[in-house]
Amino acid sequence: MVLQYKCPDCGADMEFNSQSGKLACPQCGREVDIDNRNAPGWNEGDVVPPTNEDAANNVNEDLGEYEQFEEKQESGAFQNGEAVSYSCQNCGAEIITTSDTVATRCSFCGAPVVLGDRCDGALAPSRVLPFTISKQQAQDAFKKWCKKGLLSPRGFMNADRIKSITGIYVPFWLFDVNSQGEIHATATRVRHYSDSSYNYTETKWYDIYRRFDVNYNMIPADASEKMDDLIMDKMEPFPYQNLKPFSAPYLSGYIAEKYNYTDQQLFPRIRPRAEEYTTDFVRGDIIGYSSVHIEQKQMNIRPRKTEYVMLPIWMVCYDYQNTEHNFAMNGQTGKIAGKPPISKGKVAGFFCGISAGVFLVTKILIMLIAGGGFFS
Repeated sequence: MVLQYKCPDCGADMEFNSQSGKLACPQCGREVDIDNRNAPGWNEGDVVPPTNEDAANNVNEDLGEYEQFEEKQESGAFQNGEAVSYSCQNCGAEIITTSDTVATRCSFCGAPVVLGDRCDGALAPSRVLPFTISKQQAQDAFKKWCKKGLLSPRGFMNADRIKSITGIYVPFWLFDVNSQGEIHATATRVRHYSDSSYNYTETKWYDIYRRFDVNYNMIPADASEKMDDLIMDKMEPFPYQNLKPFSAPYLSGYIAEKYNYTDQQLFPRIRPRAEEYTTDFVRGDIIGYSSVHIEQKQMNIRPRKTEYVMLPIWMVCYDYQNTEHNFAMNGQTGKIAGKPPISKGKVAGFFCGISAGVFLVTKILIMLIAGGGFFS
């Protein structure tokens, strides 16, 4: 099922506008409110957003629903790696997609296309975080970011070799987890004092014990096999207060793919993060000591609820010296992550500058101690 949203006034293809938060016609400027489907402008013959009656199936309240979800996947509901073709409603051209594609563009006429059968039923996200940064704003922000790379080559800092900027809705699972357990630690309190003859150091040792039962909400993990997990982790935090109930028109004009990994498959990535959060939380509760060392900890971390959502990412492909460098930008906050090239000359100059500074300071100190002049 191909969804292409037509303007009620001129019939042109409408796309989601990140500035207004509405479907917008690039030809006549007509805008349609996505959140209010009963508002003037929704023409059921031309603009037909899919329903999301099954979105609640993706919010797993307990482990029993994990098992039910796994049975759906194992039965063949999802297929990966197979090319599937659709017909563009504008020009009739064949649109070749992978089985993961949810939204794309016709390669012949450029019309935005949403594949309704890929974001309905069990495949429907429960919510979506719409783009608020436009493509032009993303490009301008990336150029400013490149200029801040003090160790980057000058040719890279000019930011004049941007090959492509693509807006992608990346599938994520959000995990609500519970962490229960106990921690045993040793701590010290150190006191320094002196009398007329001696200086004293007094150290007291303490055994610390803490039981904990804490909850963490909305820990994200990207569910796309194509995305670099480390880069996606650096896209946090996302402003979850801006999440919207999922509706396919939000995807119009962007690329989107369904998840490759289930929530149960991704939970091993969430567990160590929850453990780290819990350890930091407990250590923050042990105050008033000079030092704290955790001797033993036992944690039972389990999922309370999971939610399948789509989050906005601008992917920037930069061509520098015949090598492609990929960067990601949070489509709501503008935060950028990626590894820019490093200039060997600048690195060498940086360390030479540090070495010269250290040498100068050392010489000054030696002269002062020796009682001579600065450069005698």
